[in-house]
Amino acid sequence: MPANPRNGRPYRRLCDKQRALRLPCWWCGEPIRYDLTGLAAQRHRDAFTLDHAVPLSKGGDLHDPANARSAHRRCNSARGNRIDAARQPVRSSRRW
Repeated sequence: MPANPRNGRPYRRLCDKQRALRLPCWWCGEPIRYDLTGLAAQRHRDAFTLDHAVPLSKGGDLHDPANARSAHRRCNSARGNRIDAARQPVRSSRRW
């Protein structure tokens, strides 16, 4: 049985690069809690996760930086493997 590719060095390196950018969630536009690490990051809904614009199940590349996006754990889970742009929330330029 092959090893999990998300445990490999290339994937961890991509996660580290994306985390270093400190971008807001690409799905909802809200800030991500980058201060959470370890077990807290695995459980907190506002923690950073690496999301893929084109889901892996739809042919997206696991290690492609152009496919990598910063997302909340809750947004990444709620989105699942959908690529339907019509279901993406509309983000305003500022809070009203």
